[in-house]
Amino acid sequence: MNVQAIKQRFGIIGGSPLLDRAIEVAAQVAPTDLTVLITGESGSGKEVMPQIVHQLSARKHGPYIAVNCGAIPEGTIDSELFGHEKGSFTGAHEARKGYFEVANGGTIFLDEVGELPLNTQVRLLRVLETGEFIRVGSSKAQKTDVRVVAATNVEMLQAVQRGSFREDLYYRLNTVPIHVPPLRDRKEDIHLLFRKFAQDAAERYRMPAVTLSPDALQLLTAYRWPGNVRQLRNIAEQISVIEQDREIDAATLRQYLPSESSALVPVGANGGEAASINERELLYKVLFDMKNDLNDLKALVHGMMQEKPLDPALVRKVYDNELLLPGGETGTPPVRISMHEHHDDPQDVEHAEVEESLSLQDKEKELIRKALTKHRNRRKAAAQELGISERTLYRKIKEYGLN
Repeated sequence: MNVQAIKQRFGIIGGSPLLDRAIEVAAQVAPTDLTVLITGESGSGKEVMPQIVHQLSARKHGPYIAVNCGAIPEGTIDSELFGHEKGSFTGAHEARKGYFEVANGGTIFLDEVGELPLNTQVRLLRVLETGEFIRVGSSKAQKTDVRVVAATNVEMLQAVQRGSFREDLYYRLNTVPIHVPPLRDRKEDIHLLFRKFAQDAAERYRMPAVTLSPDALQLLTAYRWPGNVRQLRNIAEQISVIEQDREIDAATLRQYLPSESSALVPVGANGGEAASINERELLYKVLFDMKNDLNDLKALVHGMMQEKPLDPALVRKVYDNELLLPGGETGTPPVRISMHEHHDDPQDVEHAEVEESLSLQDKEKELIRKALTKHRNRRKAAAQELGISERTLYRKIKEYGLN
């Protein structure tokens, strides 16, 4: 089956050479049982590739199960994937088959595979290498014949370097890589997709379809689209419902496009380090704040050594422990300030001692603790504050023993 026929069958819109190449690879690998890893930014349409692989394979009459690994809590994901025996944990009132057992003879699609916990990664590696799995609470190995297609919107090699994803599992999954290009690399497809989404909205809500003026079309094509196809669909539907005029000019369209500076950094092959960038920015901010605080302390100590009159406000700031050092709100701070005095008057300070920890792990631990304290242990809000996923935050909490 050629690429054009596949597009018609699966409702794929676009003529980008990069998109055609991804479809071509999916069609070529489909008749085999090789494991496939699909990469691409969030919202770029990765979910259609495993359907192509399954429907064009000899397993097309077998089960097809799609699993969002990032949406399953860490405590239950092993049970969901591999099943469990009766009484294996609280609430296990009866034995249950897992997805790998149910999908025997078919295909299982593991979306957001980069979010899998390390313990589950070990189990998955065993399935891929031997075709065997063990239910939770059992010691008996069972066989399964499942074709695995995985997808991720994070940079897997960076996850391997950080230690959050097993290197052997990455290379086992990445037998055949398929990269779905972001929308900004498919500029020739943007208008086609917009027209399709606008027409769909018009039919759904029984109204004329919106069209774009030449300047609006130029703006639409030049925009970066950090949310990719998903963002384009949402904007097409918003404009179709809200705007009274059916021809949209650039000024109107611009109201629906987030500014480039405020748009989210896309996650994918070209921007997969978004979460780590956010974490680094937080660490840099803390380190800069620490530098300013230490400069105040150095000025105080220098004045004491030179036996010069001390600034009472500066002394009081240090004396009252008002320096914004990491961890100062909860627990022992990585930077500890100890003050010794003879009298209540802070002018009589004898000496100040500074001990600084430069461990990024310590900084990360304290940032997580601060975020949890600030949001009263609401993990979703804390994860948003830190710029990481809730699953990643849950794993870090367990890793650092912050329960």
